[in-house]
Amino acid sequence: MDDFVLRALLAGVGVAIAAGPLGAFVVWRRMAYFGDTLAHSALLGVALGFLFDANVTLAIVVVCVLLALLLVALQRQQRLASDTLLGIMSHGALSLGLVVLAFMEGLRLDLLGYLFGDILSVTRGDIFWIYATGLLVLIGLALIWRPLLADTVHEELARVEGVAVVPARLGFMLLLALFIAISMKVVGILLITSLLIIPAATARHFARTPEQMALVAILIGCLAVSGGLLASLQWDLPAGPAVVLAAVVIFVLSFSWRRRD
Repeated sequence: MDDFVLRALLAGVGVAIAAGPLGAFVVWRRMAYFGDTLAHSALLGVALGFLFDANVTLAIVVVCVLLALLLVALQRQQRLASDTLLGIMSHGALSLGLVVLAFMEGLRLDLLGYLFGDILSVTRGDIFWIYATGLLVLIGLALIWRPLLADTVHEELARVEGVAVVPARLGFMLLLALFIAISMKVVGILLITSLLIIPAATARHFARTPEQMALVAILIGCLAVSGGLLASLQWDLPAGPAVVLAAVVIFVLSFSWRRRD
């Protein structure tokens, strides 16, 4: 196996391992649009990172976290529905990022690579950061698993029982921001959320407990990465979209299997 293919496979598997448990909560809490909003804001992080000559990954995390906090604050007002706010901030952040990049005329940037990913160009350094940050995400999620699960099942009951709901939510948003920062190069800004929700939604057909769903989502994500890379090499397809399409195919097959049972 060529070196670049092995690196791409390792990077994709690392992202899938982190995406499984996170995606389970995104599906349970119906936060797919929220994930899209954070993912779209990543381009603004990229633009600001280049503008201020700062670390791009750190800039993405900072922008995602600030946007998440702003969304939490704005959702407390009653004038606009949550989905309306998410739509405004999602497209606003993406457009602002594109405008900032357009003003930086001396910057040569592979915009398509950021939007749709470039998994075949990952380096050993990228793989190290993917697994290091992915491990941090999994440890953080394990620490807030119970309170976040209690909040997901029944928010009022969790508050009555003294569960630290707000810290758990903020921690989850931070973990999502970290995940987006590490996975952007694999599937791209526009497709990140799909790697969160499709394997988790597929795993829902087979799992009986939250922990089972997280583990099955990891397995399905790894299968999607492997299948997508194989299809990309076989038919010369863009790797990021091919991974997402592989996940969709697995979902459709699992849905058909579930209906037959």
